[in-house]
Amino acid sequence: MVLRASLVSLTFLGVLGTPQTQTAPPGEMSTPYRFSTSVDLVTLNITVRDRKGWFAPDLVQANFAIFEDGRPQAIQLFRHEDIPVAVGLVVDHSGSMASKLSEVIAAAKTFVASSRPDDGMFVVNFNDDVTLEKSNQLDQLSRSLLSRPTLGKTALYDGVLKALNHIRTDALQKKVLIVISDGGDNASSHKLADVLAAVEESNVLVYTIGVFAEDDPDQNKDVLRRLAHVSGAEAFFPNQLSEVVSICEHIARDIRNQYVVGYVSTNIAKSGVYRSIRLSVRGEGKGRLVARTRSGYISGETAK
Repeated sequence: MVLRASLVSLTFLGVLGTPQTQTAPPGEMSTPYRFSTSVDLVTLNITVRDRKGWFAPDLVQANFAIFEDGRPQAIQLFRHEDIPVAVGLVVDHSGSMASKLSEVIAAAKTFVASSRPDDGMFVVNFNDDVTLEKSNQLDQLSRSLLSRPTLGKTALYDGVLKALNHIRTDALQKKVLIVISDGGDNASSHKLADVLAAVEESNVLVYTIGVFAEDDPDQNKDVLRRLAHVSGAEAFFPNQLSEVVSICEHIARDIRNQYVVGYVSTNIAKSGVYRSIRLSVRGEGKGRLVARTRSGYISGETAK
């Protein structure tokens, strides 16, 4: 099966630079994965693949260059390891999802089964209302998904915002949301602009999976693409509902194979304004590399 994904914030790069060793510099991984940061530290979760789509696992800090609003930034944090992740499953339970929920639960189980014991997991269910339940236990998460009836309208924006507000307080550095919906919204008290701004102010990866029939009047692919785009993640639109399981496997691998790169911005612009990020990745002898991360952020307390 070929996954159809909307890839965002891509930088295509040539083969430049001096030869790099395939091991991290001494001391690079010496600090624990739970670390506190200054609010001035901007962190990027970066996925790097070669021209065949395989992960590029052996890059070092010198292979990366970051520019903010066109100005080069000095990298002060670099790590590439499988660290615990805070994950929120944000699942549409509106009436249109009644025939799809069994496949969604199977996909959620697949993702949870690939997680680490020290990951933090929670579920946000939404239709007319929004509920949240925390658990790392597969059975309990499954019950949470099953216990909410599939009926009523769709409060997608409220559901994503509730998940964002919850996950941003998590002590784990890496944070991910997986949103499964048709992208429509007809019941939220918030607007799409509110959600996009909240994502830009956070460092949360928002993967989205569009689950709908082609003639579904409530589908909104653009919303799902935009949510993924501003976070530096991916939006998926499976041809068959059965593909959702494979997509969740793909997302799990993506999360576990990312680089985390951080810098303290030299930008003196006032807080609350958007700052664009450009990333380049170069590796001698590695061929053409493709890197994906967020394309910018709203300045302020963005490193949390």
